[in-house]
Amino acid sequence: MAGSPTMLKIIDTYLNVRRAAGFKLKSAQHYLASYARFAVSDTHIRAETAIRWAGEARSEASRAIRLQELVRFARFAHTEDERNEVPSSDAFRRRRHRRLPYLFSAAEIVRIVEEARRLGPRDSLRPHTYSTLFGLLAATGMRISEALSLHLGDITPDGLIIRETKFRKSRLVCLHASVVDAIDEYLALRALVAGADDHLFISHRGKHSLHYPITGETFRTILRAAGISASPGRPQPRVHDLRHTFAVNALQACPVARDHADQHMLALSTYLGHAHVADTYWYLDSTPQLMRDIVSACDTYLQGDTP
Repeated sequence: MAGSPTMLKIIDTYLNVRRAAGFKLKSAQHYLASYARFAVSDTHIRAETAIRWAGEARSEASRAIRLQELVRFARFAHTEDERNEVPSSDAFRRRRHRRLPYLFSAAEIVRIVEEARRLGPRDSLRPHTYSTLFGLLAATGMRISEALSLHLGDITPDGLIIRETKFRKSRLVCLHASVVDAIDEYLALRALVAGADDHLFISHRGKHSLHYPITGETFRTILRAAGISASPGRPQPRVHDLRHTFAVNALQACPVARDHADQHMLALSTYLGHAHVADTYWYLDSTPQLMRDIVSACDTYLQGDTP
């Protein structure tokens, strides 16, 4: 990594400290290495240089991301040495747009599982693998990456252990009895073709685990066969929307009383593996019907007629 020795030392310290806290920081390392090369003559962070470096990115979004990474680093560096300046985070302000989810109906989820069972090759493990996988996602709200990373050793009497996932945190996902039965049935069939790979979900020949691109394409094939698509002008459904649907359904069961609602949201956020409870509250903004239902329930509660 090119740059002044002083700058490189503080970058290395920053990355080590944050990685010890559980962050991977691959992007941060890339951006900070780029900044160190750009500011090669600076021994400390200068706000003007930082903004010029961030401004060299081609798009507004990229400029904002660059600056955001550098501001985090600069705040850390400033606590170590006040000569390090913290650039304004407003220099390339951008509004974050999150894709609105497609919410599957209960009938659509049934059709997805049924169509998965019709996949070929006939008499192979493949239809059982995908019907179990997509059923598991719909029933638990797990991320697709988490499900594909499951190993046989992650199956316990108490549920599934999700190990060091998106935010390098592990958690236990409890399972309904029907989901346990479905996994047991799949395991019995899996044992007939399984090779050395101990991933829960494997290819129909048992040689390797499932890969996300193939899984995504298979899901789209199933949606077409099931006749499931979004209305014109709306984003088409994705496998990740099974997680969104689970979260929204769980929120609809949220107690109305304020103290109970807060506890429910915190528990759901932990169950879903969200880093911040605000990520769970986002579903209220993204789903107008859910917001209207909750407002209606709150009105009923405040009038003294608790549902």
